[in-house]
Amino acid sequence: MNHLLIIEDEPVIRGALRRLLERHGHQVSEADSVENAQAAGNLGGYNLIITDLRLPGVSGNTVLELAPEVPVIIMTSYATVTSAVDAMKSGAADYIAKPFDHDEMVMLVDKVLREKQKERRAAALQTDVDQAYPVAGMIGRSAAMSELCARIQKVAPTDATVLITGESGTGKELVARALHKHSRRNNAPFVAFNCAAVPEQAIEAELFGQNLPDHFRPGLMQSAESGTLFLDEIGELPMAAQARLLRVLQGSEHDDGDQRQDKGTNVRILAATHRDLRKLVQENAFRSDLYFRLRVVEMSLPALRDRGDDVIELAVFLLDKARKQLGRSPLKLSREALDAIRRYHWPGNVRELSNAIERAVILCEDDVITPDLLAIDHRVTSASTAADLKDKLSLEEYFRVFVLEHQDQMTETELAQALGISRKTLWERRQRFGLPRPKKRN
Repeated sequence: MNHLLIIEDEPVIRGALRRLLERHGHQVSEADSVENAQAAGNLGGYNLIITDLRLPGVSGNTVLELAPEVPVIIMTSYATVTSAVDAMKSGAADYIAKPFDHDEMVMLVDKVLREKQKERRAAALQTDVDQAYPVAGMIGRSAAMSELCARIQKVAPTDATVLITGESGTGKELVARALHKHSRRNNAPFVAFNCAAVPEQAIEAELFGQNLPDHFRPGLMQSAESGTLFLDEIGELPMAAQARLLRVLQGSEHDDGDQRQDKGTNVRILAATHRDLRKLVQENAFRSDLYFRLRVVEMSLPALRDRGDDVIELAVFLLDKARKQLGRSPLKLSREALDAIRRYHWPGNVRELSNAIERAVILCEDDVITPDLLAIDHRVTSASTAADLKDKLSLEEYFRVFVLEHQDQMTETELAQALGISRKTLWERRQRFGLPRPKKRN
């Protein structure tokens, strides 16, 4: 039940308003002046304050300073535009003129309370997000992570375009969010787009908008206005879209009279890839001029296997995050589980670790996570297999070898997780490389 305070010096109006609001399910206190309201208790403890503007003693506007976190509705008989504007500028949630209609007052109270509740929910959600994804201080104390964090702090306040590289699952989007969070654009939108998740023919419309017969349909570039657009898997961007993106980065103007609005877009571009863009440039699969435009600053994320004891710190953090999300009481990792985590190669990097921890939390029946609950599959890879393969083989060759070696023992989901890609991307690459999924034997 919401607790409301009415400050009104006219007893008849005050009593009638109290009874009206009580009939609509609110708990109501009343006072005839701001001073008496203060004497009765903490003004910050109410859900809403309704006060007359002109009161004996100090003005009703004073409540705005005394209880800055509480929404305030100002009511007055002096219903002029000037007084309404002044009240709203001072921080009032809304304004109503006397005499007012009872239904109008009830609707106004409900509206203000709903808006305040939305603000509280948004603040609570942001707190949860900040705790789940601590972009202000990324997890890990290894030399590579310390260097990365220092670079984020240095580059974030600028508008420089950043290319984020690293294996799948290393946290490239997390770095992009950290750059946005610490930038001057942090109150504007952060829009993420996976270039590999949309059919090639639809990418331009999705990113840059589309001219329809009667109007222009905005794309993600317009949605990110004044904010940040994060292009994940930039290496999958088709050549036509690459040319369009280059024009945006160059700020060039079209002379063909269309409405594509490529010029003057106030958006910071961050891009990420697990592919070797330099090699793609050499193969004429990626524009060299776009590559250099994107690579104003390059940030390379270390693989989890190269981060030493960071994997333990991450495991503990992810365990606490998972058990809170699943409503579990505190859990801990056994010494054997910690040893297994430290020894394992983690081909899927942080994403694979997060999935393993979440699965263990779901299956755990007491308060200790054991190695069997982690279900770390040492058949998938080891330090001497996956790393060597990736050093010696191209991306396509590595994909072919890995899929052919493991598709009979692993499901499509397990294959995708081990490769650090989605099931959709796995299917698309099977089609591209001519590796259809084998039929199940009876």
